[in-house]
Amino acid sequence: MNDRRALSPATPPRRGVSLTVLVVNQLLAGVGVASGIAVAALLVDELTGAVALAGLAQSSSVLGAAVTAIPLARLAVRSGRHVALATGYALALAGAVLVVAAAASGWVLLVFLGLAAFGAGAAAGLQARFAATEIAAAGFEARSMSLVLWATTLGSVAGPLLAATGDSVGIALGLPPLVGPFLFSGVAFALSTLLVATLLRLPKPGTMATDAAAPPLDSASVATPAEESPAPSLEPGEGAHAAPERPIGAWQALRTAVRDPRALFAILAIVCSHTVMIGVMVMTPVHMTAHGLSLSLVGVVLSIHIIGMYGASPLVGWLVDKMGPPRVIATGAGILIVAALIGILSPADDMLLIPLALGLLGLGWSCGLIGGSTLLTTSVEPEVRVPLQGATDAAMNLAAAASAALSGVVLGAAGFAGVNVVALLVLVPLGVAAVRAMRASRVVAAS
Repeated sequence: MNDRRALSPATPPRRGVSLTVLVVNQLLAGVGVASGIAVAALLVDELTGAVALAGLAQSSSVLGAAVTAIPLARLAVRSGRHVALATGYALALAGAVLVVAAAASGWVLLVFLGLAAFGAGAAAGLQARFAATEIAAAGFEARSMSLVLWATTLGSVAGPLLAATGDSVGIALGLPPLVGPFLFSGVAFALSTLLVATLLRLPKPGTMATDAAAPPLDSASVATPAEESPAPSLEPGEGAHAAPERPIGAWQALRTAVRDPRALFAILAIVCSHTVMIGVMVMTPVHMTAHGLSLSLVGVVLSIHIIGMYGASPLVGWLVDKMGPPRVIATGAGILIVAALIGILSPADDMLLIPLALGLLGLGWSCGLIGGSTLLTTSVEPEVRVPLQGATDAAMNLAAAASAALSGVVLGAAGFAGVNVVALLVLVPLGVAAVRAMRASRVVAAS
């Protein structure tokens, strides 16, 4: 009775305030990430004169997200999600400042270093989706995640649309072309860091209430630690009390998860969807400008792409909670295939098919990310969850970094159609994992 009186009044305000702060923060972070990424490949192309190196701009940012994903997850376990998020956005602020300084000075190598630090903002934004599930009521995990992702829409759509304005501001301040948008990124990340550091307070993942994640797992085993807090047991009780002192490593969690067909399917849904999206999206501005289209049109197409990524996320989250993650993941894979086929067949200056392809690319990514993230959260034990989330985000970004780097080479050798053919090949492992997961589910159902 004492525990219920202590927890009940505090829980709703904490959830409400925390979710509101997460939503507002994602608006700012969306502006920060999208403002710079919209012109990163063009900036490197301008500075180096080499189209093949343009893909390395996105690779640097995505690699930075991969490198920081696991440390941020560890920091979340040790100090709380809010500390990890603030750290990620502060690193992104430093990266934006470094890009501006390095580009203005002509130090191209330092531009790549700045873009790597810039990627920490993307890693923090991705981690925010898991923070949303941790404060969600039972059965609403996917919808809470999708709400936070949807909040990124306004900021992410505004970012590319602000590219031309940022460029004009930068030139007026004496900066080289395409550097100005990173000024907007820096301001957005500064506000985001301040907001999270001062207002957001989340419990450590190992100590939060279990109702948010319990139903999809074994509710009895998840509830046991709360009931048996004095017990010295090494089984259920240890997950709640010893995990912060002896956490499972990220790679250990990943090695354990890949042996489970359901968890592996979730991991590949996230990794493959993100890799396809990054590989095609990063070369679209280079492809369009090479055929004479303006930066403003590039911004419009990227904004449509981002609307596809985040605009429908509440619907995707609702579908995940109602239909189940596997069906939504399969739907997303089908949408990605259609987007790649349109990219293969459409001319570069077709202002109907190119935006359609990029919009579908974003929608397919949304289905894969939300469906895969929800399935990942509900398919593993609580003590494995946070390190596995960090390892999956790291793997996702490493694969996407390789995809972005390769896409520049493929674009130069085989054109935009070649980039989309490679995207189709990336989806093959996801299809194999889906078949394995279906077979495993049938075996379990029959036993």
